[in-house]
Amino acid sequence: MQQYSVGTEKKPVVEKEFLIYRWDPENEDKPKYESYKVDLNSCGPMMLDVLLKIKDEQDSTLALRRSCREGICGSCAMNIDGTNGLACLTRVEKDVSKVSRVAPLPHMFVVKDLVVDMSNFYAQYKSIKPYLRKTTPPEPGKENLQSKEDRAKLDGLYECILCACCSTSCPSYWWASDKYLGPAVLLNAYRWIIDSRDDFTEQRLADLDDQYKLYRCHTINNCTAVCPKHLQPSVAISKIKQLVAAKGEGDVATTA
Repeated sequence: MQQYSVGTEKKPVVEKEFLIYRWDPENEDKPKYESYKVDLNSCGPMMLDVLLKIKDEQDSTLALRRSCREGICGSCAMNIDGTNGLACLTRVEKDVSKVSRVAPLPHMFVVKDLVVDMSNFYAQYKSIKPYLRKTTPPEPGKENLQSKEDRAKLDGLYECILCACCSTSCPSYWWASDKYLGPAVLLNAYRWIIDSRDDFTEQRLADLDDQYKLYRCHTINNCTAVCPKHLQPSVAISKIKQLVAAKGEGDVATTA
């Protein structure tokens, strides 16, 4: 039987510099960017691959969140070269003459290194009651059915993974995150407002009719630009405003 030799020639080392934001609350050092060099030919193509290689081979103290590696969990959201995104979906810039910079999500309290405190974000999400609300309990053994047309209205909304890339790219959220709900939470609020199975549409709209919760959005569209799932939070916010206005005129139909 004929045998074939397998090539053993190694790829040349192609080093690229990465500046990673570092801060540890357990010491007195000020936040800083620390430099690491990684061989791109011995590393995966995504920024998460780079960060894990640094953590595994150079500095085990580096703190970051990650889980699925598939853009589903939203855990590895961070600011990469000035733009919010998921490290697992963001490709490494191959130009080694350019230094890549990685930082935590902007205008969030940092727990350590690339890990931010998501408590306020999740509390805001909880405040919109993100679940189906009915005035009467469903009959035993029966589902809450809806038409294909009504189900289609939820497309582009339910896919949100709550990574907070959009909210932390919004200047209004930077300055008023204690009052303004932000793009991610408002997109999810709209998802329940237009769900034909929900019985609390008017109450949901009334809860959002606030100069800070809803009306801090100025349609800058940073949120839409950075969403890793390609959703459009600014459109959802605009539609909530339209429904709130229609509610004031006595028409609360959710056909938007």
